[in-house]
Amino acid sequence: MRPTLALKVSCVVGLVVCFLLPAAGVAQTIDVSGRYQCAQAKVRGKIVPCTAAPLTLKNDGKFELRGWEGSYLVNGQWVELSDSSVRSRAKIEPGHKIVFRYHGKHGWCEMIYERRLAELGKTSLS
Repeated sequence: MRPTLALKVSCVVGLVVCFLLPAAGVAQTIDVSGRYQCAQAKVRGKIVPCTAAPLTLKNDGKFELRGWEGSYLVNGQWVELSDSSVRSRAKIEPGHKIVFRYHGKHGWCEMIYERRLAELGKTSLS
């Protein structure tokens, strides 16, 4: 039994689509660089005063957070922070927010950082 021309064409089209979809599905790089302030903290579901240090994501893929320095990578809706021994992941949310969720010594914690686009005394955007 010989394959028909339509079957051959559909197989070729299917293979082309399979090779093109991964390339088209690659996430576009989101520019998350800037200075983020802790806007809200929750411990065990209760809002507590946020005293965390600011998070700075630099244009070159490096970050700073209270003396911790390393590199970051945007992977879809996540920002992955890492150095030589520690990795952390935070979710990118609408409104220039980055949300860390983790289990700490006081139970489940959530830290919400918001990007500050303009700061007092500065005339340029971050």
